[in-house]
Amino acid sequence: MIAAQHLKLLADYKVVPVIVIEDLEHAEPLAKTLLNNDLPIAEVTLRSPVALEAISKMKQACPDLLIIAGTVLTPEQADLAIEAGAELVVSPGFNPITMQHCIDRGIPIIPGVATPSEIEQALRYKIELVKFFPAEANGGVKSLNAISAPYSSMRFMPTGGISLENISNYLNLASVVCCGGSWMVDKELMRQKDWASIAKKIQLCRNL
Repeated sequence: MIAAQHLKLLADYKVVPVIVIEDLEHAEPLAKTLLNNDLPIAEVTLRSPVALEAISKMKQACPDLLIIAGTVLTPEQADLAIEAGAELVVSPGFNPITMQHCIDRGIPIIPGVATPSEIEQALRYKIELVKFFPAEANGGVKSLNAISAPYSSMRFMPTGGISLENISNYLNLASVVCCGGSWMVDKELMRQKDWASIAKKIQLCRNL
C-alpha cells in the first residue's frame, strides 16, 4: 500500500518526472533543480548502470525529495532500489512475482497495466494506484476512460507519450491521480548541464 502522504503528494503535484540518469554528476544538481522549482518528485528509471547510485546521491542531497524507482522488473531490483533510497517502485508491467515480493517486504509498488485483466489482478492484491502504460500507444485518454469505467476504486498514473500538450486531457479524468512524463527533464539538456532550461520546463508543470 502506498502511504497516504505519498498518494496526496502525487495528487497535489499531478506530474511525475520520469528520468534516465546516465551521468552520476547530474544526480545532485537535478535533485536540487526539482526541489528549488517546487516539484519534489522524481522517478529515476533503472535503465542505466548508475541509476541506483544516482538515487542514493539524489536522496542524500535532497532528503525531502520523493524518489520513485522506475522500470523495476524483478524482486531483486525492488530491494536494491529501496536500499538506495527510493520510497516507491514502479514497474512497466504486472509481474505477480515482483508484486508478491513487494507486498511481503512492505515495499510500495505501482504496477503497470494496459488491460482490464491486469487491473483485476491489481485489485486482487489490493493495489489502489496503477500505471497505465504506454498510455498513448494504448489508445490514450479515450481508451483509459473506457477501461477504467468498471473499476471505480482504481486510480491511474498514465505514462508513455504524455506531453505538455496532452497532459491536461488525462488529468481531467476523475480516475487519474497524476501523469508520468520525461519532457521536463530532457536528456540532452542534462548532458549540457542546462539546469536553467530544465527549471523553466518544470515551472510550466506547476501551472497545470
